Amino acid sequence: MTIYELSIISTTGFPYYNTIIKPVPEGVRIFLRFFDFSEFESTVHEQLDSESKFDLTAGLISALFEFARNIDKKIERLEFKAKKNTEKPENSKDQTPFEGDVLITTQTESFLLHKSVKEKIKLIYNNFINIKTPLDAADAILENEENKIIEILTDSKARKIVADHQSEIKRAANEFLSEMKEYGLLGICITSFDLSPITAYGKKYSLENINEILRRIGFIPDIAPLEWIYRTSFFSDEQIQVCIIKSGVGPTVEETLFEPYFYLLFADPQSYFGEFPEKLTNVFNNILG
Repeated sequence: MTIYELSIISTTGFPYYNTIIKPVPEGVRIFLRFFDFSEFESTVHEQLDSESKFDLTAGLISALFEFARNIDKKIERLEFKAKKNTEKPENSKDQTPFEGDVLITTQTESFLLHKSVKEKIKLIYNNFINIKTPLDAADAILENEENKIIEILTDSKARKIVADHQSEIKRAANEFLSEMKEYGLLGICITSFDLSPITAYGKKYSLENINEILRRIGFIPDIAPLEWIYRTSFFSDEQIQVCIIKSGVGPTVEETLFEPYFYLLFADPQSYFGEFPEKLTNVFNNILG
C-alpha cells in the first residue's frame, strides 16, 4: 500500500476522523497532501504589509517545526501553490461547490500521481463526508463507510480483478519476459491508476524494489490512454529504463470513478522495445478488460 494515512478535519482544526492504513516505512520520504473542500476565502493577506506577512510566515514555520518534532516526522520540504489574482463573478458556475470547511490530508509515497490521488479523495468526500458537514456536529463515520473508504484508498477493486486473473496474467508476463530477455527486459509490474504497485513479474525486482525504483524516477506527466513514456531511474545505484504504459482499462469505483491500470516495464538503459509496449498492452487489456 502506498497511501499510509488519511485525516479529515475542519479548516478550523476540528479533528473529525483519522485512519492509519499502514505504518510509514522507516527512512522513506513521504508527502503530506492537502485537499481543500471549503468555501472559505480570506482577504486578510491583501491588507497586510510585507513585515506582517513575514510575521505570519515565521509563526507558520515555527508551528510546523514543533508539530513535526512532536510526532517524530522531520519536514524537509513544503510546496505552496500561489493564489490566482482573478475574481469569479458572484454567480459563476466555476465557483467551488464545496461546503462545510473540510480539509482532507493524506500521507503517501512521493511518486503517486497527484491527480489520481485527488480523484480518490474527491470520491470519498462526495460519497461519505459532504452529507455530514459541519464536521463539529456530525455523526461518526459508520463501519461500512470506513470499510468503503479504505477500499478506495487501497485500490481494493483493482487488486481483486488482478487477483482473479492472476494465472492468465502471470503466464503472459512470463512469456513476454522470456521473449524480450535478449532485448533487456528485466521485469513487469501492474499498478493502480495512482501508480501504486499491485503485482510484479520477473525474478529481479520485488514490489518493495519497485517502490524504491519509483521513488527515484522523477516527474511523470499525464499519459493518454494506450500511450507510453520512458523514464530513467535507479536501483542499488544501477541505472534502469522504465516504460510507463496507460492501459485504458480498469475498474469503475462506486459507479463513478474510472481507474485505468498502468503497466510498467523495467529494462536495461540501452533497451529498445519498438512497438512491444503496444503488444503487451493488448494482451493484458484482453485479460483485465
